[in-house]
Amino acid sequence: MLLIVEPTEQREERGEAAGRDLYDQMVRFSENLKARGKLLAVESLTSQKDAVRVQVRNGQPKLVDGPFAEAKEMIGGFFLLNCDSREEAVEIAQTCPAAAWCTVEVRKLGPCFI
Repeated sequence: MLLIVEPTEQREERGEAAGRDLYDQMVRFSENLKARGKLLAVESLTSQKDAVRVQVRNGQPKLVDGPFAEAKEMIGGFFLLNCDSREEAVEIAQTCPAAAWCTVEVRKLGPCFI
């Protein structure tokens, strides 16, 4: 999985026109991955101002609405890929347009007990 990790205020600072240009670059990137048979799923996520964090402790829910003051970064989206190796996933991440303005984190899917 490629996680697109971006600064929380970056979208607002860049403006809509620049944002649409970058989004178009990402769409072309995802279309290329799909054509190569590597793309399983892709989604953009809205900003943290629309988010809510949920915790349940001792049976009691705690909800915290975004934006989250302590957060300096947010997950802006993801690409779920079918790669044969970590090296292939890293190679793909290096070609992701978002790597020029965000961090692209490569994560392997697996059980959470490892």
